Amino acid sequence: MPLLRRSPPFGVSLSRRHLLLAAGSVAAAAALGRTRPAHAVLRLDITQGTIQPVPVAITDFVAAAPADAETGRNLSAVITNNLKRSGLFAPIDQAAFIERIENIDVAPRFQDWRVINAQGLVSGRVTRQPDGRFKTEFRLWDVFAGSQLTGQQYFTQAENWRRIAHIISDAIYERLTGEKGYFDTRIVFVDETGPKERRIKRLAIMDQDGANVRYLTRGDDLVLTPRFSPTSQELTYMSYGQGEPRVMLLNIETNQREIVGDFPGMTFSPRFSPDGQRVVMSLQRGGNANIFVMDLRSKRTMRLTDTAAIDTAPSFAPDGRQIAFESDRGASQQIYLMNADGTGQRRISFGQGAYSTPVWSPRGDVIAFTKHSAGSFAIGVMRVDGSGERILTEGYHNEGPTWAPNGRVLMFFRDPGGNAGPQLFTVDLTGYNEQRVPTPGYASDPAWSPLLS
Repeated sequence: MPLLRRSPPFGVSLSRRHLLLAAGSVAAAAALGRTRPAHAVLRLDITQGTIQPVPVAITDFVAAAPADAETGRNLSAVITNNLKRSGLFAPIDQAAFIERIENIDVAPRFQDWRVINAQGLVSGRVTRQPDGRFKTEFRLWDVFAGSQLTGQQYFTQAENWRRIAHIISDAIYERLTGEKGYFDTRIVFVDETGPKERRIKRLAIMDQDGANVRYLTRGDDLVLTPRFSPTSQELTYMSYGQGEPRVMLLNIETNQREIVGDFPGMTFSPRFSPDGQRVVMSLQRGGNANIFVMDLRSKRTMRLTDTAAIDTAPSFAPDGRQIAFESDRGASQQIYLMNADGTGQRRISFGQGAYSTPVWSPRGDVIAFTKHSAGSFAIGVMRVDGSGERILTEGYHNEGPTWAPNGRVLMFFRDPGGNAGPQLFTVDLTGYNEQRVPTPGYASDPAWSPLLS
């Protein structure tokens, strides 16, 4: 059953099966202002090393009925929070607004917004339909050009207002940067509660901004390294209970789970291939560990590495042709690449310290990693040939990087030690915008979903 509907041009009702379907323009857009051409002045270049956030004004969404005024304010608040946390936008305090938007079908008084230095203006409206659904509309304006950049409308059940706010945030992000957003996504992580020596660990899932937390396991068994399938609403994770560790598959929507396999010895770091048909993992047999890949349909397993070292933490390239992994075959933990069939193994990290947990960017251009050197744990990135290493953040026990689906932001966890516990953080590729992600308790081992569908 479709969750959301967008209204396409010419008033045709279109069922939304994927969020990337073409959205419909707001009906009055042509009358209020032309859509800006590709060379519009209000465009943010996020390929630069440092970025000056763009001042934007985000008004409370007008409610057609007084009873829905709170929903209008909530929509505005979530959009404001999303854009601010990205580090690319500087939302202006509503106390500075001169004009009060009461009708989004009337062009705003642009001079009033220029006075407060707003470069972009977001206005919107929420209208409850006879069947109880919400119709949510928004417009994005280029203040200094006095023209509309985009306008869209959406239909959804009332309880899904927060997700609509994320979709609108993505539309604004994409229109002003030229790249896909990442706000309509989810995070799966390991929720940790209780005293440090008796910590209960449960799988949990939430929106990327920390809202809508839901628990996926009860804490009966130890769980580690949850990872999303890139093609379905499934997770793979490690479950340590009833003796041997098991690689599990969990359907997020139905909560159905199955065992991928019972493997002798220890198993580590299962992760999906880009097509979702295989799982790559590290299996320990004797004193060493090697990389194996399993076809989920046939359950056939193929060994990819065969060394006396510890090879672990495998991660596929977005095109599925290569795998990054960590190995201590050279006496210290370093990052290696190999072809998907195990051939062509070569080392790519050569800096000072130990490198671990390589994760390939969805863009395919860089690999994120954890680096341990001189008592400090850093999160960094390097090109796929090992050049251009950059440290984005460092401190005590940073670990577990995971990419936003647009490849512009990383999430990781930081454990300060002592009696405290780990917390989740994000940092962008500039390294200047680090943010803590709110969670109900301690949290570790995050994994970022693809854009929802």
